[in-house]
Amino acid sequence: MPNGRHLLITSSTYAYLEPRFLAAGDFERGEVVRKAFPDGECYRRLACDVWGRDVVLLGGTPTDLDWLEVYDLGCAISRAGARSLSIVMPYFGYSTMERAVLPGEVVTAKTRARLISAIPPCEAGTRVFLFDLHTDGIEFYFGDAHVTHHVYGAPLVTQAVKTALQGRDYVLGATDAGRAKWVQSLAHTLDVEPAFVYKRRDSASGNLAVTGVNADVRGREVMIYDDMIRTGGSLLQAARAYLEAGATRVHAIASHLVLPGDSLDKLRASGELDIITGTDSHPSSQKLPGGCVVSVAELLVSAVGRS
Repeated sequence: MPNGRHLLITSSTYAYLEPRFLAAGDFERGEVVRKAFPDGECYRRLACDVWGRDVVLLGGTPTDLDWLEVYDLGCAISRAGARSLSIVMPYFGYSTMERAVLPGEVVTAKTRARLISAIPPCEAGTRVFLFDLHTDGIEFYFGDAHVTHHVYGAPLVTQAVKTALQGRDYVLGATDAGRAKWVQSLAHTLDVEPAFVYKRRDSASGNLAVTGVNADVRGREVMIYDDMIRTGGSLLQAARAYLEAGATRVHAIASHLVLPGDSLDKLRASGELDIITGTDSHPSSQKLPGGCVVSVAELLVSAVGRS
């Protein structure tokens, strides 16, 4: 008879999140043997018996190598006879390349979804769990052989905002009008006023310039929400606009703290953001000190258990 506990197998990049998943659910930890060949190729072997087991594969895709590891491990788990496979992707890489703008552009979000869809389905099904996608439609880029679930992070974001602001008067802000609907929904849940900045594109240079703020933020704090913080250029532009409009302090929260290179240092050095917080969906979230991020583990483990 198959073991009733789920077997948790984790990609190398998401080892930091594995203990939180083990603590949040009734999992047995699965071992993977890894080594690198002199020519740079990767060797991987499942050092656990997955036959007849319900397996959870935890692995986001911040880099191209992460995409390949999730694909390789998923194929190995399926071919080794797993009863079912749940692929949990806290971060979906290339989510901003969900459509083509210029002729010949690769819609990488779709090609990578097709890659994961090529993992052979297990006897009792293969499911993919995605967390706070940049665009809802990405969920439907996957093939029909796999069932996809988009897990929204609103409960985590709203709780993190409440914890950070501790009952003080604040406005929930967006970086631009493009994120206004998301912020409006979160602001309604938090029972606070939403705000966003107006931007206009310069016809000569193509650059976006802030032209105003839609809400009265004078004498109030602003918590800016965005789905991801990368280099933070648009975030700092919005922070300056809120400060110039009279905000006393500006903070930032994101579902995905991507923070490549020294971007976190630059955001801190700007002096325009007091609190930077978010979830641990991306490995770069570990750059922030303990207590500054909220874990996605319980939410994602609960989603796997419900489905």
